Amino acid sequence: MPTLAEIRTVPKVLLHDHLDGGLRPQTVLELARETGYADLPGDNVEDLTRRLTEGAHRGHLEIYLDAFQHTVAVMQTPGALRRVAAECAEDLAADGVVYAEVRFAPELHTERGLSLDEVVTAVLDGFRAGAATAAGNGRHITVYALLTAMRTAARSLEIAELAVRHRDQGVAGFDIAGAEAGWPPSRHLDAFQFLKREDFHFTIHAGEAFGLPSIWEAVQYCGTERLGHGVRIVDDIQISAQGSVRLGRLAAYIRDRRIPLEMCPTSNVQTGAAPSIAQHPIRLLRQLQFRVTVNTDNRLMSQVTLSSEFHRLAEEFGYGWSDIEWLTVNAMKSAFAGFDERLRLINTVIKPGFATARAMSDAVVPLSMLGSQPTA
Repeated sequence: MPTLAEIRTVPKVLLHDHLDGGLRPQTVLELARETGYADLPGDNVEDLTRRLTEGAHRGHLEIYLDAFQHTVAVMQTPGALRRVAAECAEDLAADGVVYAEVRFAPELHTERGLSLDEVVTAVLDGFRAGAATAAGNGRHITVYALLTAMRTAARSLEIAELAVRHRDQGVAGFDIAGAEAGWPPSRHLDAFQFLKREDFHFTIHAGEAFGLPSIWEAVQYCGTERLGHGVRIVDDIQISAQGSVRLGRLAAYIRDRRIPLEMCPTSNVQTGAAPSIAQHPIRLLRQLQFRVTVNTDNRLMSQVTLSSEFHRLAEEFGYGWSDIEWLTVNAMKSAFAGFDERLRLINTVIKPGFATARAMSDAVVPLSMLGSQPTA
């Protein structure tokens, strides 16, 4: 089984990561001092980290989201946004991520007078700067932005238009997020219809805190290309006492159409979408050949990296290099980058990277197998 250190070395792909959920705690403290934000729940890294991650252990999405009021509060200036975005790119590259789509909600970052376009420009500048720094350290990463509209607000069409406006500067797609129950994706149908007319990509948070109706609307009513989480699709799969599997019509459609599932195992457990890693639907869905991908969601609040997510799955399910590579290629196939870029990364970066990892693993002989060796 690959170790955490070994998993860090292979090229990985991340499709579901929230910018305001991945700040460095030290950066939160420093930005709070710079911007005059006085409501942080801690005044040192240890206390702040503990308080920002408390909601991750209470089994409910809306409690989990409470901590974001503090990270969003310190991301209200161009400098803060550029710094957070640059550090995001650097941190992902240091973890071996070679391609990432990082999402954020521009409407949450205008409290100090920034326009929506200024917010997006600052973040994109930060991604470019962070990728350049990573390249200087020998780590190459491509980072695109996904612009998120809050499903509890009424600005989705405006944010969709904003995303299309910046499509050639580094915005690869659109998303809706926030409290799911009571806020169906069909409320934002005008935004999705606009995006289709503009030949633009979008994903929808669905099937995390709410069940099959949310997934059905996202897919069949709104036409989403990917499902953010999609954990509750397992409710449409029946397993008999004898072990035979029967897919319901929605589950079969999603598998047949290869609609990607942006799964975030640790976060899904913390928000109550799955009871535990051992009982997470990802194992069954992988066995049934759904287009499953592995993601981080919120690296700060959940205290994870993409490497640690893969390592947890390896420990729990016995995943080896072939499983991790399959999940990684799934993600790259499902990315919103153009076909040529996806193919290039798969064939020239991902597959060679995993081939090297396998060769190195095969070359390592455990000490217990060496026996007594003659001395020189």
